[in-house]
Amino acid sequence: QVQLVESGGGLVQAGGALRLSCAASGPISPADSVGWLRQAPGKERTLVVGWSRLGTIYADSVKGRFTMSRDYAENTVYLQMNDLQPEDTAVYYCHIGAAWGQGTQVTVPT
Repeated sequence: QVQLVESGGGLVQAGGALRLSCAASGPISPADSVGWLRQAPGKERTLVVGWSRLGTIYADSVKGRFTMSRDYAENTVYLQMNDLQPEDTAVYYCHIGAAWGQGTQVTVPT
């Protein structure tokens, strides 16, 4: 089974940017659904962005600020996050098909 390794999280001031990476241990298929979810402390895991053959869905709270992209040559999915705000603080998880990453912390202090 493909394993996913996430990276790119960290602490950034409000208004700053981060790019998260989700690297797969094997080839990813253009048919695989991919997405990013996040879980803030004490809250449920929620969708940030998801892609399937039906299209791409972004959470309203990140539209215009976050962009997901895929690099099949590198077997990697990215999440570019701009204009980060304190409410974006969470652990971010990627998935490709049925595989999930371990999560990476993003912290935006108030």
